[in-house]
Amino acid sequence: MTFTTTIKDEITKIETSKVESLTELLIYLKINGTWNNNQFQLFIENASVARRIFKLLKKNYSINIQLTIRRQKKFRKKVIYILSINEKIEDIYIDIGSFNKLTLESCEEKYALLKGVFVACGSINDPKSGIYHAEFLIKNYKDTVLVNKILQSFGFNSKYIKREKGYMIYLKSAEEISDLIKILGGMNALFYFEDIRIYRDHKNMVNRLNNMEQANTDKIISTAQDQIKKINHLKEKGLFDLLEVKTKLVLEYRLKYPDSSYQELADIISLETDTKISKSGINHHFRNLNELFQKHE
Repeated sequence: MTFTTTIKDEITKIETSKVESLTELLIYLKINGTWNNNQFQLFIENASVARRIFKLLKKNYSINIQLTIRRQKKFRKKVIYILSINEKIEDIYIDIGSFNKLTLESCEEKYALLKGVFVACGSINDPKSGIYHAEFLIKNYKDTVLVNKILQSFGFNSKYIKREKGYMIYLKSAEEISDLIKILGGMNALFYFEDIRIYRDHKNMVNRLNNMEQANTDKIISTAQDQIKKINHLKEKGLFDLLEVKTKLVLEYRLKYPDSSYQELADIISLETDTKISKSGINHHFRNLNELFQKHE
C-alpha cells in the first residue's frame, strides 16, 4: 500500500457536515466524472474512495447507484469500481456547473474542497523516499486555478505546470506537505510523516556536523604540516634563532604536537610551562614564523 493510498483510506472515513460533504463530492465529480449516453459514471481504483463517493451520493442526492466491479489482469492486477448514475442527473449536472460560482469563504468548505481534490487526483510521496513532493493532476485549467487559489489562501507556495494531459499543481516543501496532510485530516499519516521527517533531518544534521568536524580536522592537519615545513626550513638555514624566545617556544611545541589545534597548543603550553597563553597569542607567534619565512624563502 502506498503512502497516498494510506492517506486516502484514512481521510475517507472522516464524517463531515452536509455542506462539507457536498463540497467534497461536487469537486470530486467535477474532476473525475464522465458523461456517457445520458449516464454519469465514475471509474475508481481505490475501494475506500469508491465507498466514500457512493456514501456521499446517497447522502446528498438519495439516488440509486449501480456498482460494477471490473478486474483487470493486464500488466498488473487491478480492480476498478464503476459507479453509474441514472437518476437526478440534471440536478447533479447543474450543481457541478455552478460549482465555480461558490464563494468558499469558510475554512471548512476550503478544507472539504482540498480533500475532494486530493481523493480525486492527489498524491504524496512516502517521506522514506527522501523526496518531498505532493501533487494534484487536474485536466481542466479553470479547476487548476481554483484549487491553486485555495492552496495559496492558506499560505502554501504552490505552483502549477502544463502537462501532456492537463495540469499539475505541486508542493515541494516538507513543512507545507505536513500542513496539507493536517488540513486533509490524515492525523495518523501526519504522525508517520513527521516521525520520518524528524529522523531524516536529525540524520542529515549529524552528517553535516561530522563533515564539518572532518573538514576542520583536515584544515588543522594541513596548516600544521605547512608550519612544520617552515620551521624545519628556518632551522636548516640557521635562521630559527632570529625569532623571539616565546615564538621559538610555541614552534617547538608545534613540532612536538603536530596534530593539535591552536587552542589545544595554548592549553598544553599553559599547563606545562606555567605561562599563560591564549589562542590568539598562538596565532600571533605563527604570524611571526610566516613573516620570517617569507623574508628568507
